[in-house]
Amino acid sequence: MKSLKSKIHHYLSLFIIAVVVTSCASKKDVVYFQDAQEYETIISDNSHENTFKIDDVISINVSTLDQEASLPFNVFKGVMTNGSRPEQLDYIIDKNGNIDFPVLGEINIVGLTPEETKNLLKEKLQPYLKDPIINIRLVNFTVTVLGQVNKPGTYFVNGEQITVLEAIGLANDLNIKGLRKNVLVIRDFNGTKVYTRIDLTSKDALNSPVYYLTQNDVVYVEPNNSAVTSSSLDGRAGIAISIASLLITTTLILVR
Repeated sequence: MKSLKSKIHHYLSLFIIAVVVTSCASKKDVVYFQDAQEYETIISDNSHENTFKIDDVISINVSTLDQEASLPFNVFKGVMTNGSRPEQLDYIIDKNGNIDFPVLGEINIVGLTPEETKNLLKEKLQPYLKDPIINIRLVNFTVTVLGQVNKPGTYFVNGEQITVLEAIGLANDLNIKGLRKNVLVIRDFNGTKVYTRIDLTSKDALNSPVYYLTQNDVVYVEPNNSAVTSSSLDGRAGIAISIASLLITTTLILVR
């Protein structure tokens, strides 16, 4: 009886170990930039600049030395009281790519960078203002990180650009089950979805067209083979262990 019991425990232990081993990820599955050499230099011109899209919300402020002259070109919520300005309203780019700008009317800015938009507005404001200063800010710059990360969610971006690595950093990095070789970036170009994959285990990721993210990009990290295998084995392992336990109990009862 003792020998039979020992054999059953032995085979059950081997089965559990096999389940654990098959669900483990190897080093090559989880290390970033594996082909980067020591002291290797990668030159980037850092020339990326986002362009405006339909449904973007932007803030535009026009100012000059003569504050009264620039007032008609700014939209405020409410009226000025006691010398203080009320809250300034933002602009939404409509489905035709236009904003409705005070005095100037509709201006098409979709596809333009913030700097290009500034230059366009300065040109149109020349008949009205001398040396206007224009500040433009994208209000709705968010990125969404989903899948096998430690903190999935939608994140607001402070500043004018963010990389895919920084977005993953906001989500507290990929977890051990995230597939680093095939991270998917979903980008919307005014109603057209573009799907691009990036391999974070290679230094070539730094040259990917989606390394710099744009507003409303979605980064999806799919599960690696280890996660898929462990997921499929979890239920089977539980059933197998239950059956094995039942067999041990039944065997012990019959042998007595």
